[in-house]
Amino acid sequence: MYTYPYFYRQQQPSATSNILSYAKGDVNGDFIEDQVYLVGEKTPDSPYIINITLIIQDGHTNLFYSVPLKTNTAYQPRLFLGDFTGNGVDDILISMDSGGSGGYGFYYLYSFLNNQAQVLFDYETFDETYEYEVNYQDQYKVEVLNKTLGLTFIINLSNRDSDYLSELYNKDGTLKAPLQGSVSGLNTLYPVDFDGDGVYELFAFQRIIGQYNADGLGLVQTPLTWKDSGFVPFFDNQYVAVLGMSTDV
Repeated sequence: MYTYPYFYRQQQPSATSNILSYAKGDVNGDFIEDQVYLVGEKTPDSPYIINITLIIQDGHTNLFYSVPLKTNTAYQPRLFLGDFTGNGVDDILISMDSGGSGGYGFYYLYSFLNNQAQVLFDYETFDETYEYEVNYQDQYKVEVLNKTLGLTFIINLSNRDSDYLSELYNKDGTLKAPLQGSVSGLNTLYPVDFDGDGVYELFAFQRIIGQYNADGLGLVQTPLTWKDSGFVPFFDNQYVAVLGMSTDV
């Protein structure tokens, strides 16, 4: 968690900006409802948004606070307010779509306690935290290894299309040549209150990619909970979901 270095205050949002998303809640901890906006500039004949900025109006003083985002161009910017740290104050989750075939998402979670913007979650930091290997194996299997957490998953490919398998495997089930896949960066991030205590957790999804981007093998699912000063996986655990195929830990 760190205080955002380019945080500043202004009297009102820019007249050239459009309101893209709006939410209200107590985000600074004074028990008075604040107004939270995402604003940005629309591009002609396109849903692409540039200069996306977080704007907060203090419900007590009516002053506007502006927080520029590190990644500030995207599609469909949106807001969600909820308590993610357990201090009883709403935090600000910003979600944006990258567009394109990769289906990546840009996500930031801010605390605005005492009118100070602090980053609690940054999608780029998340992407850099976990190191993966994806290795095709004999007998129609793929090993997904999270080297950071020391977790291994095995995806069974045996019920994939015969043409797909024949390109990769000999008739006896051995690989024709060594082959590796990959795990994408963060695709989607959901706020979920897993244990129903009123404090939200984060649920992160990343695509497991085979030979090429459209060759999806499954999803790495990482439930994240706030601990001390950052988000960590529940019990250092992850899951892999595969539609139409079997998966073993």
